Amino acid sequence: MAKDPVCGMDVKVGAGTASATHAGKTYYFCSDGCKRSFTKEPARYAGK
Repeated sequence: MAKDPVCGMDVKVGAGTASATHAGKTYYFCSDGCKRSFTKEPARYAGK
């Protein structure tokens, strides 16, 4: 499990889970919408 840095939801990590990498760390998301928000402003969410 991982925590979506945008909305705070717990995310089950597996094949097909939305993800993005920032500063060498992989982040996982509950939806493509949260992933889009993260990729627009990764520094805003990466510290959460």
